[in-house]
Amino acid sequence: MTVNPTELKRHFYRSVKYWLCRPKPPTLIEPFSGPVLVVGSAPVSHKPADFDGTFKVITINGSQVVTKAWGIDVPDVTFVQFNQIEGTNTNAVEVRRVLNGQRTKKLYILLWRKGLERLEKGLKAFDYRYDSLEIVDRYKRMALLDRVGGVKCSELGADDKCSNGINAVLFALYNGATAVIITGINPDSGGHIYNQANLARLHIQRDREILLRLMERGYPVFTADPTVSASLGLPLWEGKASARQQAQASANAAEQASKGATLLTPSLR
Repeated sequence: MTVNPTELKRHFYRSVKYWLCRPKPPTLIEPFSGPVLVVGSAPVSHKPADFDGTFKVITINGSQVVTKAWGIDVPDVTFVQFNQIEGTNTNAVEVRRVLNGQRTKKLYILLWRKGLERLEKGLKAFDYRYDSLEIVDRYKRMALLDRVGGVKCSELGADDKCSNGINAVLFALYNGATAVIITGINPDSGGHIYNQANLARLHIQRDREILLRLMERGYPVFTADPTVSASLGLPLWEGKASARQQAQASANAAEQASKGATLLTPSLR
């Protein structure tokens, strides 16, 4: 296999910087203490069974249009990719359209490099409000995958990265979620819920690999979408009681398969 010298150099640089900086993943001041719903932008989403006030909600880019329709006015956490702030492509324009006039509690902007003042100005331009704002750089994102998934990744291209939705799943687990229920995150789907452009989705294979790895490690990750459960084997969320039983069974199986595997708990933050 031919090695691209430019990519090899980039990989070496990022690996060394990651080792030297020892970045910490994005961390909430107050950890989660219950189930977390992560809502992506795939065209099909389902509100999970037993959804109530004990759930925290994470939205990705424009997926707040889904939670808004469910009566959730303000998500607890929102992940937005840097290009959505000033980008001119169809997806960025549509994200700003559906987020116009909305609000979130904790806003994470991924990979923004143009300074906080310009970011705040960009968000104000489409009237997107927040209680607190934080920029997540590449190395904090790499740390999430490393600490939770046990995978070191230098993010050399789209095929090497997780989607923002999977990063949100990792974030929820790292910050203490007792269960993570995903909806609107489907590695087999195309398009976005907030537009009709049917744009191709990136990171498909990587997302699938990471979700399968989380299952193998015994993490309490579920889906509210039956088609995703059928295609990936991800447990279908059927309510809190059923989830407790499945999570315990998965934990027991993981422990038997590998005595060295340890479930992540909030104390490992």
